[in-house]
Amino acid sequence: MFTERPRYYWILARFDRPIGTLILLYPALWALWIASQGRPNFLVLTVIIFGVIVMRAAGCVINDYADRDFDPHVERTKQRPIAAGNITPKAALIFFAALCLLAFGLVLLLNTFTILLSFVGAFLAASYPFMKRYTHLPQAYLGIAFGWAVPMSFAAQLNEIPTIAWVLYLAVILWAMVYDTMYAMVDKDDDLKIGVKSTAILFGNYDRHIIGALQILILLLLVAVGQMQNFGGFYYLSLIVAAGFSIYQQKLIFHREKSACFKAFLNNNWFGLIIFVGLILNYF
Repeated sequence: MFTERPRYYWILARFDRPIGTLILLYPALWALWIASQGRPNFLVLTVIIFGVIVMRAAGCVINDYADRDFDPHVERTKQRPIAAGNITPKAALIFFAALCLLAFGLVLLLNTFTILLSFVGAFLAASYPFMKRYTHLPQAYLGIAFGWAVPMSFAAQLNEIPTIAWVLYLAVILWAMVYDTMYAMVDKDDDLKIGVKSTAILFGNYDRHIIGALQILILLLLVAVGQMQNFGGFYYLSLIVAAGFSIYQQKLIFHREKSACFKAFLNNNWFGLIIFVGLILNYF
């Protein structure tokens, strides 16, 4: 059992599922590339990348701690380490604190403004898992929490947060609502039984339509970012490809089949990647 314990912590932090980290990392990279005009400071880039990885892990740990009474009743989550009894809630809290301290140690390498912003980010990340008890919009709160890497990236690179950062931040919040609603559609039946709230439940039979409207709004906000920065053709080509991914995701969720909805969630990794590629090519 002792030899297996490190593996359980690895799983608890979702290090075995890197796509979730990538989806959270791409907005930070978008922001950093825009803030630096394609030439990010190496220290800032390093801290942002490892900071996102560590805070995503911390968010997963506190999420499983918060859901420790719910997860055993959900088919997809009943084998998570805390739910399965492989890690105690107290040990999970200690692990969460250690990850937060590691992330704070990283941010101490940056400017004072970014350090102050990190306290807001830590509060948002720690409080997010509890939102599903009180609101049907935990997916929006997720976007606010993990999208906070956008203003932090601008602050780390520029020591200020310009208007374009907030436009991009709004796009990221809406994007989180899109992919996390797809994710919530997988658990909708179980969530209804145990009383957990989500946008998948709130949107009801209009879930696909609202997701589609949000996808359009996200692309329009990203077009606005391009207009504000006078981006060239490579960036807009990436948005066209991203629109194609959005259409594909709509096709996947059309019948609300669980495995297809999860596949649509995973496809957002390509949405984030293609926009980052467009930004890289734009600055070349």
